[in-house]
Amino acid sequence: MRLLLPLRRLLTPSRRAGPLALVGTHWISDYPDGRLPDIPGVWRTDGDGVVLIAAETDGLTVDERPFGGEVRLTADPGPADRARVAYGARRLVVLVREGVWGVRDYDPQSPARRAFRGLRATPYDPRWAVPGRFTPYGTGDRTVRVPNADGRERGLGLGGELSFELGGRELSLQVTVRQDGLLWAVFADATSGNGSYRFRFLKPGAPDAEGRTTVDFNRALLPPCAFADHFFCPFPPPGNALDVAIAAGERTLE
Repeated sequence: MRLLLPLRRLLTPSRRAGPLALVGTHWISDYPDGRLPDIPGVWRTDGDGVVLIAAETDGLTVDERPFGGEVRLTADPGPADRARVAYGARRLVVLVREGVWGVRDYDPQSPARRAFRGLRATPYDPRWAVPGRFTPYGTGDRTVRVPNADGRERGLGLGGELSFELGGRELSLQVTVRQDGLLWAVFADATSGNGSYRFRFLKPGAPDAEGRTTVDFNRALLPPCAFADHFFCPFPPPGNALDVAIAAGERTLE
């Protein structure tokens, strides 16, 4: 069933530099000559940054001005449409993950963006919103290595366990505690790959002083890699593949 989602969520994936516009993520170390696929200039890592060398005839801009010469770049904080480097309408976003530097290529003319018809989501059902309790790990955050959607393995920081009851069953998720205090979970369930994308994200509110929060699966979100293959979303950590069917929230693309 197609659900009309809030306008902000519908516009987010389809904006000019939104997730549907991503056509490539290139790790600079994979290109010893510094030449990235279909991107002008020479890109090289240099300690805690990236050096770009290009001629004005390459057609790049930096800080919205035609660029020729050499410039040192650090990771773009986002959003993508504010990236320092552009190539025509495309935005070239510098990023770093676990010390590895890369460049993301956002093209508003991407086939995925032009073909986008909307999200498929389940209408709100109060059964999927239940009380939860967050228990932080006594030894602080833990980092586990999990596969990512791009086939590489990376660390995922986890801050504790979120327990809740759903349909008469006691369940739990390992969650990350974000800097703003909100919780974040990567989970799969019995609908994953069978009516829903293979995994989804959930962002419960910040727990109160006693660890209480609400676990609302109506607000389950598709991860960025549901919109473009060039994202490297983490797969659910151990224990976050629930053996219940959670037919709620965002499910798939139309």
